[in-house]
Amino acid sequence: MRIEILCTGDEILTGKTINTNYSHIAQRLGEAGLEVVHGTTVGDDRVSLLAAFRQAAKRADAVIVNGGLGPTIDDLSQEVAAEAAGAALVLHEPWLARMEAFYERRGRVMPANNRKQAMLPEGAEFIDNPIGTACGFAVTIEGARFYFTPGVPREMRRMLEEQVMPRLLASAGLPGVARLKRFHSFGIGESRADEMLAGIEAMAPPGTVKLGFQAHYPELETKLAARGADTAELDRILAPLEAEVRRRLGNFILAEDRDSLESVVLGALSGRGGSLAVAETFTGGSIAARLLQVDGAETLFLRGVVSRDPAQLAASVGLAPDAAAAPAMAEALRRASGASHALAVLVTMDGDGTEAGGSISIGLADPAGALLREARLVGGREWVRLGAAELGLDCLRRHLAGLPVDERLDFERR
Repeated sequence: MRIEILCTGDEILTGKTINTNYSHIAQRLGEAGLEVVHGTTVGDDRVSLLAAFRQAAKRADAVIVNGGLGPTIDDLSQEVAAEAAGAALVLHEPWLARMEAFYERRGRVMPANNRKQAMLPEGAEFIDNPIGTACGFAVTIEGARFYFTPGVPREMRRMLEEQVMPRLLASAGLPGVARLKRFHSFGIGESRADEMLAGIEAMAPPGTVKLGFQAHYPELETKLAARGADTAELDRILAPLEAEVRRRLGNFILAEDRDSLESVVLGALSGRGGSLAVAETFTGGSIAARLLQVDGAETLFLRGVVSRDPAQLAASVGLAPDAAAAPAMAEALRRASGASHALAVLVTMDGDGTEAGGSISIGLADPAGALLREARLVGGREWVRLGAAELGLDCLRRHLAGLPVDERLDFERR
């Protein structure tokens, strides 16, 4: 089966937005054994979009269209798809009711232009979007099957996994169930993880599981892409491999699948009835920002203190400037905030902070006392900033799980 990915939007075409959706779709299709033969980017122009749909239909068996399903005037995918398919646009009443209920639950009235998102080509196959207002749909254009997905990344990814890929696999005559198991880790590089997991694919029946990696510093994503006849077969294939990945990567695994480091940390705190306060230098409040994105964080995250100057940070928690060591700061912050746990991340860059690297001092405090973790990262400002925030949260994760916080990382330097 020949598959084309067609992404729409002026912001993508002009480079104002980096097209991560394309890379994710292409990678997932490849992992499932589906062949991508062409990729196209088109702006928000009706004539160009219609021509792109017709050209794609000539060179592909299936086309995944990403974007253009919003409520505004420049969202053209439904209208142009209907024109290309020679169909009228009709109102999908169930989806309109879903959108109206979505807004009602939030105490709002649905804007009139959102009705546009429930207009689909007549005869189109509805594709559900459980987490947004842009439903997907599938329609045949000049013999090729087109699958329309929203541009919002998390909505697109959910629809791709649960709705589009099963349809493509069935059309291609491949086993009908695919799954991607993901492990998120910190502290080991791609080459080391590859060595640690050598031979793991051989534990599965030939051709059923593919091991892959995706590095996005400071984390590494390890992936097991599997195919099977049904869910039960996938469970049987993946269970021993998942256990082996956990055994080999050990303490470096931060989270799995849709979980994140910050959600794991807050989950551990919630499970013990705890709470958290954070003090940061140099990281610009990025630790607090990551934590506060997690649902329910507002009941667990009690205080965040951010300053470029460690002396000012110390003063904000009632310490003298000469008492600004990370463990002391964490303990003072814990007492001042009333939190059960506190994390202090202090960073000192070399020279002007542009090249050599930085020294990181992490303090953790809980009712049992305080501890110190020190590390050194070599690289520019952004490299150190990202690494320091990740290391601080990872130390907290390890501490809450009873794991060693001083396990050496590949990124550390003497």
